[in-house]
Amino acid sequence: MEYKKINIDDLAVLKEIVGTDFVFSDEDKLLEYSSDETEDLSYPPEVVLKPKTTEEISKIITYCNDKLISITPCGARTGLSGGSLPIKGGIALSTERLNSIIEIDERNLQAKVEPGVINQVFRDAVEEKGLFYPPDPASKGSCFLGGNLAENSGGPKALKYGVTKDYVLNLEVVLPTGEIIWTGANVLKNSTGYNLTQLMIGSEGTLGIITKIVFKLIPLPTKDISMLAPFSSAEKACEAVSAVFRAGITPSALEFIERDAIDWTIKYTDVEIQILEDVQAHLLVEVDGNDIDLLYKDCEKIAEVMGQFDCGEILLADSESQKEQLWKLRRAVGEAVKANSVYKEEDTVVPRAELAKLLIGVKKIGAKYGFKSVCYGHAGDGNLHVNIIKGEMSDSDWNNKLTFGIREIFELTKNLGGTISGEHGIGLVQKEYLGIVLSDKNIELQKGIKKLFDPNQILNPGKIF
Repeated sequence: MEYKKINIDDLAVLKEIVGTDFVFSDEDKLLEYSSDETEDLSYPPEVVLKPKTTEEISKIITYCNDKLISITPCGARTGLSGGSLPIKGGIALSTERLNSIIEIDERNLQAKVEPGVINQVFRDAVEEKGLFYPPDPASKGSCFLGGNLAENSGGPKALKYGVTKDYVLNLEVVLPTGEIIWTGANVLKNSTGYNLTQLMIGSEGTLGIITKIVFKLIPLPTKDISMLAPFSSAEKACEAVSAVFRAGITPSALEFIERDAIDWTIKYTDVEIQILEDVQAHLLVEVDGNDIDLLYKDCEKIAEVMGQFDCGEILLADSESQKEQLWKLRRAVGEAVKANSVYKEEDTVVPRAELAKLLIGVKKIGAKYGFKSVCYGHAGDGNLHVNIIKGEMSDSDWNNKLTFGIREIFELTKNLGGTISGEHGIGLVQKEYLGIVLSDKNIELQKGIKKLFDPNQILNPGKIF
């Protein structure tokens, strides 16, 4: 589809809507908003807008829908699938000025916020009141809640508490045709028509721009224990994961980290931890609750289970600083891998009991196509991040041959009962693989939904399909 190029007259209208100080067309600002954390991709927009209100966004979209100007919503731009890249030029519409925590309702355990609030800022605010918002992606210190909704983000605590969608009650949304709607109601049960709230979550900014979010909150657990379990075999570590659950324990987090990922992250950070030479992988486990004695019993049982899978001596973090070091290590893995080499990250997810088969298969596919992989992720819910490292691969093989290897990884994932994205979304870089896991009819229905919401295809065009 052909989109209109933005001219001087368009800029004048946009400046009237949001104010001259919040319309940017200088080269440095366009370059800044041309990329996210997806590889080294860069697609500059023609203009960057920073509206402050729902009404301003509605006016912008109404004008752009009439003129056929493309709009790409963006937040903190921490995404890993190219979801916020303005690949058609047009407008990059930033939500960073919509950054208010409007209300924390302690009586009903709810909160109303704007999409530009940083995940960690929100978590800290509700924790001060003894409440808990569990979704905690690795980029929680910088990512926006709106982006978390766009990708249905998870994080380590998704294992016990669920992902972003499990905490959203209601949304204010500006549709691609400019209308403003609320998708649901601020209640815990709602069987009133189609569930538009859940449809918006994970839609990657293609169906509307979220301007307000009503979250459900839960009481804050007061105690937690972290433990780091070393394994001489990465496959054994993966096998131990489902055994923990079969033993009747549900940790609040259970993370897998391969040896190379640990080594690279130790070099990248100031975390000090000794790793024995024969250790090939670690499981980082957290249990939480309100009774410390029960948590220690859970840890004892977990250690007993893991001992059946050639687990070495387990490190029990017995101080807050030690816990912080362990989690700093885990959360820095992605950045450490990125700093070490040119890479592509795939976000595979399978039933947790199939995790070892997935890992073994990924390594075999890498050997076949000549690439190395570094794997880590949320093992407890079967979500394995496969980082494919360019290393000594030629540019030709990297640009041409690698796609066949990625396709085989995704086909293996499907055959194991899984799918090609657990929490990063499809966006730009995964859309060519969508047909591996979704039928033609499924994709046709989803394209129909997009067309119904966005008849002129102006909102985040070129993503998912």
